[in-house]
Amino acid sequence: MKPQQLTRIWPQHETVLLLFIIVEMSYFSLFGRRFCTVDNFTNIVRHSLEIGLLALVMTPIILTAGIDLSVGSTLGLCAVLFGKLWRDAGLEPWLAGICTVGIGGLCGGCNALLIAQMKLPPLIVTLATFSLFRGLAEAITQGVDAFTGFPASFLFLGSGQLGQLPIQAWILGAAAIGVWLLVHRTTFGRSFRAIGFAPEGALYAGLPVRRQLALAYVLAGLVAGLTSLTYTARLGTAKADAGTGYELFAITAVVLGGTRIFGGAGSVHGTLLGVTTLAVLNNGLSRLPNLMNIASELSGIVTGALLLLTLTASALPHWLKARQK
Repeated sequence: MKPQQLTRIWPQHETVLLLFIIVEMSYFSLFGRRFCTVDNFTNIVRHSLEIGLLALVMTPIILTAGIDLSVGSTLGLCAVLFGKLWRDAGLEPWLAGICTVGIGGLCGGCNALLIAQMKLPPLIVTLATFSLFRGLAEAITQGVDAFTGFPASFLFLGSGQLGQLPIQAWILGAAAIGVWLLVHRTTFGRSFRAIGFAPEGALYAGLPVRRQLALAYVLAGLVAGLTSLTYTARLGTAKADAGTGYELFAITAVVLGGTRIFGGAGSVHGTLLGVTTLAVLNNGLSRLPNLMNIASELSGIVTGALLLLTLTASALPHWLKARQK
């Protein structure tokens, strides 16, 4: 088969990922202990909310050819500050939650100022704030303080159900619809692709590039603040190590879902498929009888291999086209 024929029949990324999800669910249903049960699917949804929310708001950032390594640290800092505001400042949980989301927005605004206004590299800026925000969380708690004993009305956010679905399903569904409409059905959202594809061209076309970039990072901070609340409510505790490594899982889900790491192309529904792939994989491996003791290590290996395979598969059609010239 000629290279040009192969590129014509190359399947859509989302289609391949959906088929992979079906295959892995079928495999774990056959060989995993109690994988195909309502309780386990509920458990998958509950544990995938935080990664899902962070991946959703990471999508516009990566579409602009940016990156945000600080969202996990923002989550940890916001979780600690929520605990301080509730326990030490005596605020009601709902008021402390509003303040926490605002603090997340300020963290995102710090990134936005340095990246959009001062034009510093997103990788370096967010690597610095990744360390800064986590360090602040450690300093506030002195590395040992943990906040517990939250009221049942707040813990409902992490363990409650609405109808037959866990509350996390409703939150993730609402966030997914909102971000999908933003990215795919608004001029504002479509400009993310233009900026990632050709930032200078977007600027000459009259797009407010700096403002769009700034809003993308502020949105990520706001959602990281909200995510800290759902994380704390699910675990019933807030510590400085909350959200450790979540930024890497979020980036993996976005890239796995087909968004180009160099920007300009991608979709929110692809990101959701990426989140689903990781959630099913992590849960399924922990239910295989012979692999339960090494499930976390094996999950990292398989996830890394899957990400490399995805990057290779997405680059292959372009490589074949280049060979034709």
